[in-house]
Order: sequence, then structure tokens, then C-alpha cells
Amino acid sequence: MKTPAGKECPYFYGNYFRGRKQEECRLIGNQPSPYHWGSDLCKTCSVPEIVLANACPHMQLQAKVQSFLFGLIRRVKVLAYCEKSHSIVEEPQIGCGQCHPFPPFIPKE
Repeated sequence: MKTPAGKECPYFYGNYFRGRKQEECRLIGNQPSPYHWGSDLCKTCSVPEIVLANACPHMQLQAKVQSFLFGLIRRVKVLAYCEKSHSIVEEPQIGCGQCHPFPPFIPKE
């Protein structure tokens, strides 16, 4: 479903039937204030780009809201975990490197 920022995200849910405006992020869930989700966080969230770049079925995403500068700036921090290699994924857009290895003709950096 499209987020208020215009990106396609599988974790965003919006119910607009008959004038309702119920929106939620099913990845973050219901957290107490100041770590609660708001539609303003969709503008800077990296989850839609991660899902678009890497569709590995073994990668599990976790997200939480972090606040900076005494709560004036809020951002979504995304953590990725690979169930196949049992490790934290450092680059979620690329993956862990074990599920989808590079072909032998592409050099690793």
C-alpha cells in the first residue's frame, strides 16, 4: 500500500473507507510516546527502499523510532536479521551475502 509519502510499503496499512483515516505501520506497531509511529516518519523511512532492493525471504526486518535533539527530530532505525545465516545484516539493501552469493565474474570489494 502507498504511504502518505508516496512510496510503496508492505508494512503500511491505511483504512480510508467511508471517511475513516486509520493509518498504522505494522512493522513498528503501537509503541508508547515518544516512540510511537506517525505518518511523518514515512518521508525518511528506508524500509520501502530495502524491500524494493532485496526480496530475500530469509531476511527479517525490525524497526524502531529514535528521537534526536530532545525529541524534535524523529527517525526510523531499521535492523535486518537473516534467518538462514543467523546473523545481523549490515547492508539490508544488499543482503548477508550467503543467501544470494555473487557470481564468480563479479569482483567483491
